[in-house]
Amino acid sequence: MKQYVVIAHDGTDEEAPERRKAARPLHLEGARVLKERGCYVTGGAILDEGGAMKGSVMIVRFSGDEEMREWLANDPYVTMGVWKNVEVKPFRVAEV
Repeated sequence: MKQYVVIAHDGTDEEAPERRKAARPLHLEGARVLKERGCYVTGGAILDEGGAMKGSVMIVRFSGDEEMREWLANDPYVTMGVWKNVEVKPFRVAEV
C-alpha cells in the first residue's frame, strides 16, 4: 500500500470556523472508517497561536493514487468547503 501525507489548510473567511464545526463529526466518522479499513495511520489539527483549529495533517495509506483521490474528493472537509488548500505528497512512515 502507498502512504501519503495530507496537509490541508482551512479557509480564512469569517464562516470557516463554523464550516469546520459542522463538518467535523462527519470527517471524524470517516477517519474511523479509514482506520477500520487499515487506511488511517495518524492525523490531527493544525492550530493557530490561540489554539483554534485552522487545518489538518493526515497520514493515510491506500492501494494507489486513484483510491486516495476518491477518498479525498469525498471527505466532508472537502465536500463541505472546510479545506481550501490541500497538498498531498507520497510519504513513508519511519520504522524505528
